[in-house]
Amino acid sequence: MSNIPSVEIIGAGLSGCEAAIVLARNNVKVELVEMRPGKTTPAHKTGLPAELVCSNSLKSAELPSAQALLKKELDLLGSPLLKCAIASAVPAGSALAVDRNVFSRSVHDAILSNKNISLSCREALQPSKDHRFCIIAAGPLVSTGLADWLQTSFSTGALSFYDAIAPIVSLDSVNTDIAFYASRRQPESTDYLNCPFTEEEYTRFYDALVCADLAIARDFENSKYFEACLPLEVIAGRGKLSLAFGPLKPIGFTDPRTGRMPYAVCQLRRENNDGLGFGMVAFQTRLTISGQQKVFRLIPGLENAEFLRYGSCHRNTFMDSPVILSSDLSFKTQQELFLAGQLCGNEGYVESIATGHLAALFALAGIKGDKISAPPVTTACGALLRHIT
Repeated sequence: MSNIPSVEIIGAGLSGCEAAIVLARNNVKVELVEMRPGKTTPAHKTGLPAELVCSNSLKSAELPSAQALLKKELDLLGSPLLKCAIASAVPAGSALAVDRNVFSRSVHDAILSNKNISLSCREALQPSKDHRFCIIAAGPLVSTGLADWLQTSFSTGALSFYDAIAPIVSLDSVNTDIAFYASRRQPESTDYLNCPFTEEEYTRFYDALVCADLAIARDFENSKYFEACLPLEVIAGRGKLSLAFGPLKPIGFTDPRTGRMPYAVCQLRRENNDGLGFGMVAFQTRLTISGQQKVFRLIPGLENAEFLRYGSCHRNTFMDSPVILSSDLSFKTQQELFLAGQLCGNEGYVESIATGHLAALFALAGIKGDKISAPPVTTACGALLRHIT
């Protein structure tokens, strides 16, 4: 097996780790390059691989949803990171959510224990000449140096949008005389904590939210947001009822204090196995820290909320993949160079795992001198690839 080319993978995020383990179990030597912890990003908190910087949810695991179908296909492919996610799951109703530290550490252990993977902690400014094949999976928080190389080498704009992170509160600071456990339409469930609003409480919260101070942004940060992960205050700016009919919709809940459906509901999702931290679902925000303290403590049940993490906003970068990539995620001008993860234009944790897995399979075929086709577009994986390329 010594004549098999080694593969460099730039980025130890979800897609890079998935690709590394898939190649390694096929007896391919992999150098996995990660700049953290030596050089970090505005959103990462640790030096661990596969760190989840936004939500801890991998979304629905209930068929026939698209997210669940993608998970099912990855399960059939033997996805190593999906296995880690299931092993580190926390209660989240019909969704797959994980204890993010347990998840990252399990991925880290899987990488370090594999004799075919070497983990190099350095910043890669471009692919190394020591490897014939390379998968760039640097993620949406790609370093400026590598982003500049990509833009210069492939004569295409590095597009970008701004993504936001929701706060996490301490469980023991939540007033459970007001907040109640239940999942939507499942009153017996204890997977979520729910803070119910009356119309008067909602109006007071809304008025404070739309007037609150925002973190100061530079000019180029002001307009580009990812529509599926908008800051709460941006949604609120579209109308007073936009939250009550959107992320704070009360459908499927009964307030045990009144026996009636609340006017609106803020959901809190368990962040870790010990249940001591709860994330504020869909509360991505650009409010200042003082603004978050003032506004979010107007939520019934969070009057004395202790914030374990405040919400924030960060830039996500991705490439113009339909222009530069073939259907197998390889660059049209460099067929032994592949792009995977959110940098290639997919959005979401499971989607990043999927593009990492697929890029590894395409690279493996190239190493063996074979040619494999992209999955049919009638599959979730195939539809994802078509969307990207």
